Amino acid sequence: MPSVFDAAALILRLASPLTPTRLHKLLYYCQGHHLAWDGVPLFPEELEAWANGPVCHPLWVLHQRLDKVESGRLPGDPNELNLDQTETVSAVLEAYGHLDGHQLSIMTQQERPWLVARGSAPPGQRHHLPIDLDVMRQFFSELIAGDESPSTLGPGQVSP
Repeated sequence: MPSVFDAAALILRLASPLTPTRLHKLLYYCQGHHLAWDGVPLFPEELEAWANGPVCHPLWVLHQRLDKVESGRLPGDPNELNLDQTETVSAVLEAYGHLDGHQLSIMTQQERPWLVARGSAPPGQRHHLPIDLDVMRQFFSELIAGDESPSTLGPGQVSP
């Protein structure tokens, strides 16, 4: 299984440079859609429900002081992703890639996986709360099937 660094390297190869916020939210959407389409995680690292949306802490540590993340700046090998995984990343970039980090952050904070993970945590309060993969799989499966309400839909349903 590729790592989050490998998935990030592919995203950056296809859409560099990105703000860290935008990169993390795109990784969240890649993970969610891959769970729905293939039934398995795209990468094993945990996503956390931070105050401003999903973040992968091990990746964040490497770029926390950067305004933009460019291709080749982080460890990771995009060639570690197989064809299905690469198609997931490409489909997510096609569907969500036109959105900026703020738009993606707002969207993720309205979606069930982030809301469930945050629970009763006050808005804006710092926490490293894990986002449950089963909640992600169910949410994104419903999103793709069109069973989610329009208020929680992203920029459109995408298919692999």
